[in-house]
Amino acid sequence: MYTPLTRNDIPCIPWLLGPTASGKTAFALALAERFSLEIVSVDSALVYRGMDIGTAKPTVQERARVPHHLLDLVEPEEAYGAARFLADALAAIGEILARGRLPLLVGGTMLYFKTLRDGLSDLPPADPRLRAEIDARAAREGWPALHAELACLDPQAAARLAPTDAQRIQRALEIVLVTGEPLAARYARRSTPDHGYRWLPLALVPTDRARLHERIAERFHTMLHAGFVEEVMRLRQRPNLTLAHPSMRAVGYRQVWQYLEGTMGREAMIEAGIAATRQLAKRQLTWLRQFGENWPELRRFDPFAPETPRRLAEALAEMR
Repeated sequence: MYTPLTRNDIPCIPWLLGPTASGKTAFALALAERFSLEIVSVDSALVYRGMDIGTAKPTVQERARVPHHLLDLVEPEEAYGAARFLADALAAIGEILARGRLPLLVGGTMLYFKTLRDGLSDLPPADPRLRAEIDARAAREGWPALHAELACLDPQAAARLAPTDAQRIQRALEIVLVTGEPLAARYARRSTPDHGYRWLPLALVPTDRARLHERIAERFHTMLHAGFVEEVMRLRQRPNLTLAHPSMRAVGYRQVWQYLEGTMGREAMIEAGIAATRQLAKRQLTWLRQFGENWPELRRFDPFAPETPRRLAEALAEMR
């Protein structure tokens, strides 16, 4: 059982980070029940209502076992970004601590974790009109052409992005067109949050990448059997929701949407959905590697190792 921190202590908040399909939910539930914790989601897809199966959102039964926060906050048509996450997460942490309990931050949206650690960059808000123009151009010319344009406007940003990385190309172009400055210059102006917390980052980092890929494929098929296609069918019935909304960039949703539109067959959809999820896991592991390069406090655990549940529990017990 967690003993509430005294007034003179600086609260130490544990994190559980990891790529998709690494078992974060199961590990988090076990830790939360053992130490009487409350889970704060750090996931950019779990904030959307009506997106349950394809996001692997904790079930009603799992939420009954352990209190969860930052789930089902907005409709899929609404925007939700790092600035709002920071405010929501700090509010949830404060409320949990005020009750004499401890939050456990769990998820795979590494940008949100970075925002908690480093604060917000001086980036302009999304510009719906400009985004629509960029999307229309991409439909006509293709994302590689827009990547080439970005390379002229902001070579450093373009060098870090694949020519088909639509979401990041769009955002980088939007920033440079709105501000007239490269992405790096905007990121350099950062406001550090004055929250008074210490973080204990615990990362699930699989040593067997092939096994992670197997789990990704198995989970995608499980989602399909659980009604993922029907979930996207219901979403497509919403009159104002389109593939251009950020919610529909969650892995799997775009591929199922295109399958329902008839632009790809079922087997092609499955292959594309699994491939997109593997690419997400690769990006998440790259973020974790970069975190670890300049953050010695980050501790790594192999989710497939039998001793990992014990080692994670020991890490939390050592916080006192």
